[in-house]
Amino acid sequence: MIGERVVQKVSSTKGFAKVAPHVIPALDRAVHRLTRGRVLLSAQMLPGLILTATGARSGLPRRTPLACMPEEHGRTWILVGSNFGRPGHPAWTANLLAHADASVSWKGEDIPVTARLLTGEERAAVWKTALAFWPPYATYQARVEREIRLFRIVRRS
Repeated sequence: MIGERVVQKVSSTKGFAKVAPHVIPALDRAVHRLTRGRVLLSAQMLPGLILTATGARSGLPRRTPLACMPEEHGRTWILVGSNFGRPGHPAWTANLLAHADASVSWKGEDIPVTARLLTGEERAAVWKTALAFWPPYATYQARVEREIRLFRIVRRS
């Protein structure tokens, strides 16, 4: 699809990495609130959810709109801490490392979840899937020295 390739190319640029982290989440939060959790603008291109995690330092709830890779028909999700290819890990990843229990808003449903950082062979396999899912992740990884964090988010019973 031409539109998707254009979006992938644009999202791989350094200019996008400077602007997008300030604009996209703000728009997503506003639209999500206005539609009572049914719509995320960024999810028109990639599946998305709103992660609510406890702040690693503040202890306060932090809501972050994120692209995700749904697994098992929306029972688990992969979250990629790419930070648009910027140097530091995104804050939400530190929050999940400090407090694995969180919640996600997925298609209008609030779901309690537990997060697990992927490592080793499991991370390598999921990373390959992530690159097939959204090729710009390769550009983001090449731009930074840190290893991009991957999390599997699983519904709690």
